[in-house]
Amino acid sequence: MPYDVIISGGGPVGLFLATELALRDIGVLVLEKTKERHAPIKAGWMGMRGLNAPSLVALDWRGLLDEVRDAALLWKENSTPDGDRENAKPSSGGHFATLPIQGDKIDALSDPFALRAPSVAISMESLEAIFERRAEQLGVLVRRGVEVTEIEQDEGGVTVRADGETFRGSWLVGCDGARSVVRKQGGFKFDGTEPQLTGYLASAVIADPEKLQSGFTLTPCGVYALGPGPERVVLMDFDEGTAHDGQEVSLDHFQSILRRISGTDVTVRELNYASTWTDRARQADTYRKGRILLAGDAAHIHSPLGAQGLNTGLADALNLGWKLAATIKGWAPAGLLDTYTRERHPAGAWALRWTLAQVAVMRPDPWGHAITEVMRDLIATHDGATYFADKIAGTSQHYDLGDGHPLCGRPFPAFKIKDGAQLKTFLKDGAGILLDFRGDQELCELASRYDGRLKMVSAQALDTKGIAALFIRPDGIVAWVWDGDTPLDRSTANSVISSWMGKTETA
Repeated sequence: MPYDVIISGGGPVGLFLATELALRDIGVLVLEKTKERHAPIKAGWMGMRGLNAPSLVALDWRGLLDEVRDAALLWKENSTPDGDRENAKPSSGGHFATLPIQGDKIDALSDPFALRAPSVAISMESLEAIFERRAEQLGVLVRRGVEVTEIEQDEGGVTVRADGETFRGSWLVGCDGARSVVRKQGGFKFDGTEPQLTGYLASAVIADPEKLQSGFTLTPCGVYALGPGPERVVLMDFDEGTAHDGQEVSLDHFQSILRRISGTDVTVRELNYASTWTDRARQADTYRKGRILLAGDAAHIHSPLGAQGLNTGLADALNLGWKLAATIKGWAPAGLLDTYTRERHPAGAWALRWTLAQVAVMRPDPWGHAITEVMRDLIATHDGATYFADKIAGTSQHYDLGDGHPLCGRPFPAFKIKDGAQLKTFLKDGAGILLDFRGDQELCELASRYDGRLKMVSAQALDTKGIAALFIRPDGIVAWVWDGDTPLDRSTANSVISSWMGKTETA
């Protein structure tokens, strides 16, 4: 049976992409090599991942946020003493290279269009379960225990061979991780930097934890961290990645590294589980070759510093889903699918640089120590804290869409509507939105030309933020803004909208 899209990899990125495609009636097959979703490295606090503001807002658009809240390991609303969540200041802005960012230093009002979201952590296992349930509800076939081993592309599609079976799809998306078979056999270049460190993530029982500090601790010999959650221990040893050799981590080895980095004689009583990783940073030269595309770790790998990996992958899926669906459905304007690489490749490159910069700060040498002191002073300022907190939370991420308005290219922010309606409900089915705060008849007539691909929404906002109308792409990105101070240029509006939503016979 031929499928519209085959996705290799049933992790969070692959499953979220599957929901985005199925939302638009695309036939999807997901092939995942592991038989069971459960694994120690993905469950509970060991599998903890932070979700940034764009990810949370996107999940809210798609009606998944309540399930995320119910499954979250950590859910902390950012609110001021008077309960004004819109103008909230977080109690903490996270950390950069283990240096904490104080919430009271962050200027939450510096950007009127910044996204507002709680601080959330969830296990990979729980997030996968949420996405898999939604995917199956939408008709996606998820096959576990089926490992892709060979792919072959031709003009009409892609043939995929996996564990003795052969599958045929019009398109193939590799969401199969850092060692992606799809990327390797698809002929993508994957250049970058070699590792400076070996990281350890372990579930361990410390006999004398009072000898160690809680949270992240930067020492002259490396980094260690206790928590969050019981028995969770993280180490970063600057050994150029030599210990990331595929061998099982022994208790004695783990204890020796912890003792050297912490400078104590701490004793590890039990080592229940341990895995290693490195700060190797690489990125595919393009995210598309013909009918083969990449997303998530298959397209870009880096260390987990700064909690960018999962969020970058989810943003890949959100960006790709509607564009690939439009291409399959036949209404995509020329070059739409090529904008996937054009928009997401710079975002992936930034994530690599962001993690590499943190490694440079943490290096246990005179250069690293000197940079640390400079960074510590910078983060202690209001401007510095605001800058770093914004980058970590992704509150002002944007694509360069060439429009002069500061909201263009950014995720659609929340507007408070007078009748209490939630504008996010209009994004649940993945359509484009033309949002009008003035009831302009010309805009209403324009929206009617797109055969249901574009919804017209008229509303009265308590605060329009100086906006009269805007066009929101199916992925929630604002692509056109009319401030209302000048006459409506209907021709320009139609040109911008059609460049994303495709032309119509009457346009």
